Amino acid sequence: MDNDLSLDFLRVVEQAAIACAHTMGQGDRHGSDRVAVEAMRRVMDDLPMDGTIVIGEGERDEAPMLYIGEKVGAATKGVGNLPEVDIAVDPLEGTNLCATGAANAIAVLAAASKGGLLHAPDLYMEKLVVGPRAKHAVSLDRPVKDNLKSIAKALERRVEDLVIMVLDRDRHAKLIADIRAAGARIRLIGDGDLSAGISAAVDGSSVHAVMGTGGAPEGVLTAAAMRCLGGEIFARLVVSKPEHEERCRAMGITDFRRIYSSHDLASGESIIFAATGVTDGTMLKGVRFFGHGVRTSSIVMQNQPRQIRFVDTIHVTRTDDDVRIRF
Repeated sequence: MDNDLSLDFLRVVEQAAIACAHTMGQGDRHGSDRVAVEAMRRVMDDLPMDGTIVIGEGERDEAPMLYIGEKVGAATKGVGNLPEVDIAVDPLEGTNLCATGAANAIAVLAAASKGGLLHAPDLYMEKLVVGPRAKHAVSLDRPVKDNLKSIAKALERRVEDLVIMVLDRDRHAKLIADIRAAGARIRLIGDGDLSAGISAAVDGSSVHAVMGTGGAPEGVLTAAAMRCLGGEIFARLVVSKPEHEERCRAMGITDFRRIYSSHDLASGESIIFAATGVTDGTMLKGVRFFGHGVRTSSIVMQNQPRQIRFVDTIHVTRTDDDVRIRF
């Protein structure tokens, strides 16, 4: 996969973020998601690639665009000799966050060479996300208190100094109780375990791990980010019904108890990850509109060569010369 595509993918997430930012705070989560999808699809059609959506808005024919299996890129217009790319998207991670104007809504895309991203069914997944220094110290099968002790030791901290992000869901009642019993602190979040996972892998974010059960597609996106950041995600699909098994088998998954790492979920030799803030968050500012244009805050990462770029972009919309930009 051509690493020059990273700037093209940046443009995709920027335009998706701008589109849904216009709907921020209006209480229409479905409308926010729809405009993000439309913007992302529109820009993606012109990119120099032969792309396939492997994580998207739903199974084939259940979504009008960016559905699993959809072909995207200039190859769909007859352009030949283009790189084959598998793409995972979340046009608006945190639809509720955008609808209410809450923090940490982002537009996200990850890409790898063909076959480099797991075709994950839209099920729940147990997740444990840590940064580079703690990735060899934890296990998804260990008790919470033991993992917290190991994380603290790896980070040269006390357990009481740790901050663990957990989705605020009823299913996490025991997990929350176990974390508190061990002495660590918890930051409960309403949505956005992908952005939380990225924060856990970045020093200085004041987040030391993410624990709990969330969407499997978001797990693949988190894995792509971990491949670029050097952090780690350990994950296991929650398969509790016969129909879950059928959906897994349809995507080539037969070991329902397997624990996946970032290299399993995002196995591609070349990985690109891009995200743009929609609302203000831990790492990225939200979209800001001003008289002459729009300002966006993004992160673009790749693993070969390993680069992490924070991109602050001013999109000038006026065509006259009397445009004043304030930094």
